[in-house]
Amino acid sequence: MSATTTARPVSAEETGRRIEEILDRLSASGEPANVAAAEELVRCLMDFYGNGLARVLHLLSAAPGDPLPRLLGDELVASLLVLHDLHPEDRDTRIGHALDSVRQHDLEVAGFDEQTGTLRLRAAASGGCGCGSGSGTGAREAAEAALACFAPEVTVVEVESAPALLQIGTKTR
Repeated sequence: MSATTTARPVSAEETGRRIEEILDRLSASGEPANVAAAEELVRCLMDFYGNGLARVLHLLSAAPGDPLPRLLGDELVASLLVLHDLHPEDRDTRIGHALDSVRQHDLEVAGFDEQTGTLRLRAAASGGCGCGSGSGTGAREAAEAALACFAPEVTVVEVESAPALLQIGTKTR
């Protein structure tokens, strides 16, 4: 699997020079708050990408075998790949990975609306009592957090309860 990008290759030196030019232009504008915000933004992005690269190196050296599943299963690395349209897996596969990471909520995909970015999830019923283990705010919040890394095209998560199972059996007297 090979992902492609339309971004042109840049050197670290060229990128550093461009960042300095932009920060200098902001300084010349005379707005110290804007300069401070821009510098904080650069630090934040450097931390994000630095942590991502460190994670890639760790995952590549962690165990023998194909490192791709480890890389794609890591939230930070997956989010960087998705952010730059480099993730080799399609949206539905990435949604599946995200839901696998919150499997304690027992959620399944009921549908996805590409226009609105709404993912409808169904919470599985547990034990026939009608109280799905994945229902409630906790399941939605867990799914949203996982999906933010693996499938940012999902902007809204709705969780519906599975219908209660009707238990038919013999009456005890």
